[in-house]
Amino acid sequence: MAPLIGVVAACRLLDLPRCSFYRQQAGPPPPRPTRERNPHPRALSHQEQADVRATLNSERFGDRSPRTISATLLDEGVYLCHWRTMYRLLAVDAATRERRAMRRHPLYSRPELLATAPRHVWRWDITKLRGPYAGVWYSRSVMLDSFSRAMVGWLLADREDALLAEQLRADACARAGVGGQELVIHADRGAPMTSKRVSELLADLGVSRSHSRPCVSNDHPYAEAQFKTMKYEASYPERFASVEEARAGARACVRWYTSAHRHRGIGVLTPLAVHQGQAPALLAGRQAILDLGYASHPERFVRGRPVPAAGPSRVWIHAPQPASDASPLATTPAPAPLAVPGARGSAAERPLDAGPSSGDPQPVRVAQRAPLFVP
Repeated sequence: MAPLIGVVAACRLLDLPRCSFYRQQAGPPPPRPTRERNPHPRALSHQEQADVRATLNSERFGDRSPRTISATLLDEGVYLCHWRTMYRLLAVDAATRERRAMRRHPLYSRPELLATAPRHVWRWDITKLRGPYAGVWYSRSVMLDSFSRAMVGWLLADREDALLAEQLRADACARAGVGGQELVIHADRGAPMTSKRVSELLADLGVSRSHSRPCVSNDHPYAEAQFKTMKYEASYPERFASVEEARAGARACVRWYTSAHRHRGIGVLTPLAVHQGQAPALLAGRQAILDLGYASHPERFVRGRPVPAAGPSRVWIHAPQPASDASPLATTPAPAPLAVPGARGSAAERPLDAGPSSGDPQPVRVAQRAPLFVP
């Protein structure tokens, strides 16, 4: 079009800048000649750099820092360069790094557990109760059903012990009649929870186990919330005079929490009602009463027909993330970085302790079982 209407009009019609047109017509520019940069007048010469490297990598100074080497040479009347220049030469040779044998912490997988009915996922945790005077504590272990929030087992003692933990789990599973890979027990990484006795017992019972990640508070929220509800209750004492008094208080707390406390997370129902499967009938009764109130005075309900709080249907410990998100469970942890061999032979070539590459596997357990009565 340029020979007919001119370059200016053609570029205007095609919405093309004229400078782009001329640049395309001219072709790629010729390569610019490269020239070697002149060294800085204050820089060390190649021979001086070689002498500094030989001194740093010598047997005498192989395990010392550049500051120490520079000070030692100055005391002997020798000056090679500034200690910071020594660090720069070591960095060029990849010979400077953390020289201690540092432990690489493993990447623990995030637990993802689903409960659609009672006896799918239990949570186990231990809290401390104050004794008669400072320094005396009682340990209260609780097994909590994730779906119904019901306490399926508890134990109070004056110490934490793997034998007591084994007894608690065995009694709770026996009362519930659980076996055959039907249950997952989720706990933190305390000593009783990870003991060999408990691990062997769960293997014998056919119960899967799951553990929280270290220093992650939201991997175990329901058990911690239950302890706070207990300790903030109006009748909870500041201290317990003896183990017997603490057991009596814990027994009363279990009765109140299971059969009288209405939990907002399960539709403001009691854990016992949800555990026994009474939630649908109770919610239907609430809906009938609300319908009567709505029929009597519909003008008072500006948002339409009222509905009661819904009961639980699916209870997750960390629901799976979308496939587009980066999930620690869906990715393989990268191997620990290897040590970069440096020019300084002795300390720079020590291997790092990489530790285990990943944490315990966290299975997703979904079993279909009927609700069980809590004794």
